[in-house]
Amino acid sequence: EVQLVESGGGLVQVGGSLRLSCAASGFTVDDYAIAWFRQAPGKEREGVLCISSSDGVTYYADSVTGRFVISSDNAKNTVYLHMNSLKPEDTAVYYCAKSLLVWCGSSQRAYDSWGQGTRVTVSS
Repeated sequence: EVQLVESGGGLVQVGGSLRLSCAASGFTVDDYAIAWFRQAPGKEREGVLCISSSDGVTYYADSVTGRFVISSDNAKNTVYLHMNSLKPEDTAVYYCAKSLLVWCGSSQRAYDSWGQGTRVTVSS
């Protein structure tokens, strides 16, 4: 059974850092693209970053460029989202998702398995 479990969210002050984890089971993360999405209160879910063995890292949100980094640990079958210089507008529930394919897709329909989400709150 394919499963994705996010962890690492919490309350952090502006300018702080967090590392989110996406632990995968039922498949190998190196065989598929894995993306992070987020949904802020009252807003639609948006793509943040994606990583794949075929085309590297893809940024979907310009606002996180230079602040967020995505990485993968194949030994642990886990994908991480390293978030630095956090801003109040980064407050959201963060989800990881597995792509249908090996490369990153911009449409959420390209992702067939989702985690339950982990909440990040950035306080000012």
